Amino acid sequence: MSNTPVIPHWINGERREGAGATSPVFNPATGEEIAAVSLATESEIAEAIATAHTAYESWSRQSVARRQAIIFKFRELLNERKGELAEIITREHGKVLSDAMGEILRGQEVVELATGFPHLIKGAFSENASTGIDVYSIKQPIGVAGIISPFNFPAMVPMWFFPIAIAAGNAVVVKPSEKNPSASIWLAELWKEAGLPDGVFTVLNGDKLAVDGLLHSDQVASISFVGSTPIAKYIYETAAANGKRVQALGGAKNHMLVLPDADLDLVADQAINAGYGAAGERCMAISVVLAIESVADELIEKIKSRMAELKIGNGADEQEPDMGPLITAEHRNKVAGYIDIAEEDGADVVVDGRGFKVPGCENGFFLGPTLLDRVPTDSRAYTEEIFGPVLSVVRIQSFDEGVELINSGAFGNGTAIFTNDGGAARRFQNEVQVGMIGINVPIPVPVAYHSFGGWKASLFGDSKAYGVHGFDFFTREKAVTSRWLDPAKHGGINLGFPQND
Repeated sequence: MSNTPVIPHWINGERREGAGATSPVFNPATGEEIAAVSLATESEIAEAIATAHTAYESWSRQSVARRQAIIFKFRELLNERKGELAEIITREHGKVLSDAMGEILRGQEVVELATGFPHLIKGAFSENASTGIDVYSIKQPIGVAGIISPFNFPAMVPMWFFPIAIAAGNAVVVKPSEKNPSASIWLAELWKEAGLPDGVFTVLNGDKLAVDGLLHSDQVASISFVGSTPIAKYIYETAAANGKRVQALGGAKNHMLVLPDADLDLVADQAINAGYGAAGERCMAISVVLAIESVADELIEKIKSRMAELKIGNGADEQEPDMGPLITAEHRNKVAGYIDIAEEDGADVVVDGRGFKVPGCENGFFLGPTLLDRVPTDSRAYTEEIFGPVLSVVRIQSFDEGVELINSGAFGNGTAIFTNDGGAARRFQNEVQVGMIGINVPIPVPVAYHSFGGWKASLFGDSKAYGVHGFDFFTREKAVTSRWLDPAKHGGINLGFPQND
């Protein structure tokens, strides 16, 4: 397409046209190529990082008051104009507008947390720790923070990291997904309008070359990543080998355990919401319902009846549908392939989304909501992350069997229990080996002043995202031991190891 617009980089406070190759950007609802994105060359990667490093050296010396004022301004601008960003997300990702707006609002929570950062980067002071000696700690920024963002939340995930990193005095380089990069450019322009100095927020578009450039650069101090587990593991191992701090959040296989005393209407509603929202392209989506056998048939009928009412279509339509398309044709076909696998392994396909078409959007990347029953736990459709609108039901006999299935999986991101039994809920929260738990809540994403992250193969590195963990990750502590001598006294010479007597 000769007239296709090219999405540039954002370097040193301005749009920078790329000098290298480009990659197509599609509207997933129509299948139309709507833009191309620049893929950074080695020289552009080096320039972007060097510019960010230079900006960090100045920004890190700015007063807390000035940094706070700019973050407040960014928050106000984001709140006023978030509708623009939602439209960009829907156009390039495909999720419906209300879901795009919800993504922005959850990211904005972290911006709002960051406005109160002075309290969270304070050090501590101990007077007279030894005679005439004070000991205190100070927290300082770490440098340039690399942020490698996934396609499924092009605004929220970067906002998990950059508000805190910038508040703490760091510069950031965001490498968005090449599938939907425009949200990051929009955020960069908003930061400039808010008064952020040039170079503190950089957007480096690209592919694996850009990722590896961040991982190997000695001017990048940390890497924050969200994506699939194999890539998270690669990011963690490569960045750590290069001496960087790493928080690499990987994939998931989130379960919903349904006990017989649960409100099955509530369960059915929440299974629909958590399984098919954003077309299942959420690392916190519920993909497996563990149903006690005695209620499984009734629950499946309730889920099935609600699925029949779902509207699937272009998320930008005035009459907003419930669910949009998947991000690419390749991903749609991959997800459909898992339905094939489940069926071959003996699962019952209760509702089949394969071959689903939306009138007027026949070239869109749609897959209808799919419900599978009696999915074998040794099937790849059960053990692997599908990342699409496929909800699997596994029938179990007891609470203990459900907990054992959850804990035997490779992932430990999020899980939920639906019950009216407080004792069962308490046992569940203590016994399941996952990082985030919902009790009658299907998608337990913590609010911004807590922290987000899983266990096992869902998180590589020691630090979760945002919350107190975020401020610890983007700062490093110095301990200072200080003595100001009384001119009337002199300590004399003592070659022994310092003691507190």
